[in-house]
Amino acid sequence: MNKHATPNLQAAKIKGGVATDQRHDSAHKHVTGEAMYIDDMPEPAGTLHGCLGLSTVAHGTIRDLDVSAVRSAPGVVDVLLAGDVPGENDISPTGRHDEPVLADGKVQFFGQPIFCVIGETREAARRATRLAKVTYTELPAIIDIGELDPVSSKLVTPPLTLKRGDAAAAIARAPRRIKGQMRVGGQEHFYLEGHIAMAIPGEDQDVTVYCSTQHPSEVQHMVGHALGVPSHAVTVEIRRMGGGFGGKETQGNQFAALAAIAAKKHRRAVKIRPDRDDDMIATGKRHDFLIDYEVGFDGEGNILGVDFMFAARCGFSADLSGPVTDRALFHCDNTYFYPAVLAKSAPLYTNTVSNTAFRGFGGPQGMVGAERVIDEVAFAVGKDPLEIRKLNFYGASDDKRGGRNVTPYHQTVEDNIIHRIIAELEESSDYARRRRTIDAFNANSSVVKRGMALTPVKFGISFTATHYNQAGALVHVYTDGSVHLNHGGTEMGQGLNTKVAQVVAEEFQIDLDQVKITATTTGKVPNTSATAASSGTDLNGMAAQNGARQIKERLTDFAAEKYQVPHDQVVFLPNRVRVGNQEIAFADLVKQAYMARIQLSAAGFYKTPKIHWNRDKGEGRPFYYFAYGAACSEVSIDTLTGEYMVERTDILHETGRSLNRAIDLGQVEGGFIQGMGWLTTEELWWDDKGRLRTHAPSTYKIPLASDRPKIFNVTLANWPEAYEPTVHRSKAVGEPPFPLGMSVLHALSDAVASVADHKICPRLDAPATPERVLMAVERLKAEAKA
Repeated sequence: MNKHATPNLQAAKIKGGVATDQRHDSAHKHVTGEAMYIDDMPEPAGTLHGCLGLSTVAHGTIRDLDVSAVRSAPGVVDVLLAGDVPGENDISPTGRHDEPVLADGKVQFFGQPIFCVIGETREAARRATRLAKVTYTELPAIIDIGELDPVSSKLVTPPLTLKRGDAAAAIARAPRRIKGQMRVGGQEHFYLEGHIAMAIPGEDQDVTVYCSTQHPSEVQHMVGHALGVPSHAVTVEIRRMGGGFGGKETQGNQFAALAAIAAKKHRRAVKIRPDRDDDMIATGKRHDFLIDYEVGFDGEGNILGVDFMFAARCGFSADLSGPVTDRALFHCDNTYFYPAVLAKSAPLYTNTVSNTAFRGFGGPQGMVGAERVIDEVAFAVGKDPLEIRKLNFYGASDDKRGGRNVTPYHQTVEDNIIHRIIAELEESSDYARRRRTIDAFNANSSVVKRGMALTPVKFGISFTATHYNQAGALVHVYTDGSVHLNHGGTEMGQGLNTKVAQVVAEEFQIDLDQVKITATTTGKVPNTSATAASSGTDLNGMAAQNGARQIKERLTDFAAEKYQVPHDQVVFLPNRVRVGNQEIAFADLVKQAYMARIQLSAAGFYKTPKIHWNRDKGEGRPFYYFAYGAACSEVSIDTLTGEYMVERTDILHETGRSLNRAIDLGQVEGGFIQGMGWLTTEELWWDDKGRLRTHAPSTYKIPLASDRPKIFNVTLANWPEAYEPTVHRSKAVGEPPFPLGMSVLHALSDAVASVADHKICPRLDAPATPERVLMAVERLKAEAKA
């Protein structure tokens, strides 16, 4: 045993197994500043620093690029241009060759990198970038999607159509019909640690890249392509990120590639860490959408048919816009059954930064569209939106109406628990009484109005690109009984490493402090998927469990043979193993196995079963299971200024048999606040020249601690288990809580609606900034008078 941990061999339970509350493995380091991020790493002697030179027009050709003054500036070692890329000048994650490392003759958005200054110091490189003289021939630029035609305008990737039944006929036959449009804004990731990459050259073709990325294998491939070397020459390593949220799934490729190119060229370490402003200007964000909808329904509020068009501002290249807009369609039903549905996507080309993954990956935008339709129906029939929500839910297993469990993409919903989630939250939040109280308050308050909404969430879990649903892990057991664990997932603060370590500790029945998780590196676990789609624990936990079980089986075989007992008499107990009628310390059995030349290392692997997807047909089972939750929020608004406060939020969310409730609660709380920010205060704004004007904390408002609900009740449902055999029957918790923030948007809508006696649907777009709330109030007052 190591000197820091002496397990209690007679303990009834191990310390830190699954389904126990354990602190994040780096929590104390985050607080004290001991946690090592890439910028904290000691720099090798002679490290150079890079800084990007960004375009100053949104669309145009480069007539002349004069960097002579840059090259002669103090401390400048080199200026990299597109022609200096030794391999392919492309980092497009989909292989469409539409995203250059550095712009080559043409720029397609304001802030596109066109050169990279390499200096002796970061400050020297930064100052020198301003000395470049670039002459452009400007071309017409497409900035906003409001004037574009989703059918005929240029797309960055092929669209998707989901269809079940005849939506047009169902809507035409319906007693009531409504058509409308909703705008949903984008969102900046605003990770605390910005993008950063440090490349260290090795011998031959080799280079090691330390990069803040959610997808080390993709960075490896992109660096290899840019250098013109095979993947085996590139090693990418990341111990932790200071936040990712999807913004580091593909966006780190550029910084890593440029650092590697410069490192190999000059045979010196090179580090690139952009300023926050440059980071925000040059990297992609959550897609903003224009959602057109038409719904047919009856007098009770039953939806009979719905037609959606989800048009997204994707930027100048495809990036991940295809799967993001696909997932928006996958979630345009949220928790609701549509008897007939037609949903189409339009991933539109614009001369803005190429948008990318963001927590929820298009799913939240799809859900917001679904909830707008519910609001429209509710106002039309004069009912509480919660009644319309419950009326249109997917059927429970005992639903007598039957057949109400097939999604627009033809997957059957087999694990629906939203009815119970809503019923329990409705009771625990005291929804009915508070609704009456709010109505009474509004009747007697002319300026301040209150509103409340209870919104559900059904979130599909799995990568919609089926091949991404795989993971690997490497497990070593050392002769002192300690365990070294490496897996393909990346730690960005979400507690993935802690959970995977718990899984391995549980498998071997050893205390958690005996399991060491090391930095994610392509040199240990190859061909990994991004840590995204909420699947980090699902995939990597199962892969690590598989690796541990291989070793455990070898130990069992060894013990059975050595002590001449049946295999079923070899039982792993807390920190020990019972072999027949004797007990042996785990470390002692491991040492014996080593002396007998038993392999104590294993490469684990897992692939998600059952899933399949035919994009051409729009049919399949893209999701292994669904995660459910609901939130009830109450707000107050000032109708004279549009200012508002979130008075109270109650959340009930389910994570199956949680591996670690303490971490899961943090994810639910954080996800809700981030979702609330997206739909309220976080506004991205480009001017007519294509310049991002909200490019710093001074102009972009993420939620503060003071913006949290005054009363914030968050509960994890303690009764559900995953319907499918996931790792210990747990469920994903990264993305599903994010759309819970919809409850705040709809509570604001409810408060606005009170100024017109809830007769008119406010059609409140997102983000619902105070300005938008005030404009909605004034519009409803005018419509009510008319």
